[in-house]
Amino acid sequence: MDLFSHTWAALRTAVAGLADEDFARPSGCAGWLVRDLVCHLVIDAQDVLITLVTPAESEPTRDAVTYWNVATEPPTGDDPLDALIVRLAAAYEEPRLLTFHLDDVGSAAGRAAVLADPELRVETQGQVLTAGDYLSAYVLEWTLHHLDLVAHLPHVTGPPAEGLARTREMLEKIAGTAFPTSFSDADALLVGTGRRAPTDAERAELGELASRIPFVLG
Repeated sequence: MDLFSHTWAALRTAVAGLADEDFARPSGCAGWLVRDLVCHLVIDAQDVLITLVTPAESEPTRDAVTYWNVATEPPTGDDPLDALIVRLAAAYEEPRLLTFHLDDVGSAAGRAAVLADPELRVETQGQVLTAGDYLSAYVLEWTLHHLDLVAHLPHVTGPPAEGLARTREMLEKIAGTAFPTSFSDADALLVGTGRRAPTDAERAELGELASRIPFVLG
């Protein structure tokens, strides 16, 4: 729960510090500018709020790791929902309006997470998780999108080390194996989720795992 709050606060702080021109830069998400990614974060925050007030009576069907659906092909940006995000982001017109909305809804999501009982069972996307597992899953979401945010903005502070380490741990559980210890946490996540291609040297170190990446999480 604390790590959810820490990674979410770090991501929102990074967005709050962006210059207007940064919003027109590419993000690490295929087909999305930074403004599109920030708009997606608004939707994510709304999802957190909705899920935390959608209790379930049945036993959990997923946990923080199995919450994720895994594909092998990175998104192209052509998905209808992805395209909708682009149109929504453009409708804000001014970056300050977008950052205001993220701060407003994002702060509420952060408060809701602090107040949530980690043992509460909640439902989302037809699955049941404890609130604690659901919020733990979102550590991965915040960390990967923080990497996406700074992909072409080297002057912006990246995700906290604790979030990177926990997200790598979750990705390795999804993969069923560890990434080479020579890989930094950020490089393991970028390569492992298809955000960048491995170098020849990295591919050699990955060995059999090189034929299984990327693990595209959605």
